[in-house]
Amino acid sequence: MTRGDSLVVLLDLQNADGSAYEPVDGDYIRFAVKKTFDDSVPPILVKEIPTDTMKLVLDPVDTKQLTYGQYRYDIQITTADGLVDTFIDRAVLVITEEVD
Repeated sequence: MTRGDSLVVLLDLQNADGSAYEPVDGDYIRFAVKKTFDDSVPPILVKEIPTDTMKLVLDPVDTKQLTYGQYRYDIQITTADGLVDTFIDRAVLVITEEVD
């Protein structure tokens, strides 16, 4: 994505049997970004994904100060009953240059 731009991604989760996953009250989904997976410091960007919209929204301020290059991210859900599932793991986010 271009540094300082907006990004909206609609998530479509499925159960193991292929049926659509319907979030329940108390489910929590989060998106977290680090420079590297082996980095022992906390993520540099964490966004909650609202379960009522299932949309990951990055605002311009979220990436405006990041340096250009590759970052690593994952997305995980913690269900109301305590199950934790990282359903997108070890993914790459590329922050590209912008023309002001």
